[in-house]
Amino acid sequence: MTGRKRLTAQSVVDAASAIVDAEGTSALTLSRVARELGVKPPSLYNHVIGLDSLLRDVALMATEDFADRLGAAAMGRTGPAALRAVAAEFRAYAKAHPGLYELSAQARPHDEEYARASMRPVEPVIAILRGYDLDEKESIHAVRTLRAALHGFVSLESIGGFGLDVDVDESFAWLVASLVEALESDTTRG
Repeated sequence: MTGRKRLTAQSVVDAASAIVDAEGTSALTLSRVARELGVKPPSLYNHVIGLDSLLRDVALMATEDFADRLGAAAMGRTGPAALRAVAAEFRAYAKAHPGLYELSAQARPHDEEYARASMRPVEPVIAILRGYDLDEKESIHAVRTLRAALHGFVSLESIGGFGLDVDVDESFAWLVASLVEALESDTTRG
């Protein structure tokens, strides 16, 4: 027996995930994954249909991981403390896993399994928002606002978009405090 690991669909996704996370989606090719796994590219076709399918599998895995981390951050917390914890984890995940975060943020409208998975990161936020006595429509507005604000911040931060000489951590805290304040204020709804 050789010392090589057994090639599985999961090992292919794991290798692809590591490439995407380190270098972005543009670095992902089947040849590169095969090289990382020490196999010839045709061997991968026993486990993936092609590059698009592999990207989808990596996106699905990333979305599930992101959701698990947001859920864990919210666990045992409510209100502003829960929102701050979820926001901090959102940013931490985007910083620690830039390629995976990028994939988790992309829509795949004709993929029902991915559509279901993409709702999972939203679930902890919806649970937190129940404590703010919002109706269904207001909750959707709040989820969209929170996601847009956090995604915008982490996206700008990842490309070095904050060049002014003010602490970026303080700016993030200011953003989150502003979001919490807006949710707590009745004057923002209506």
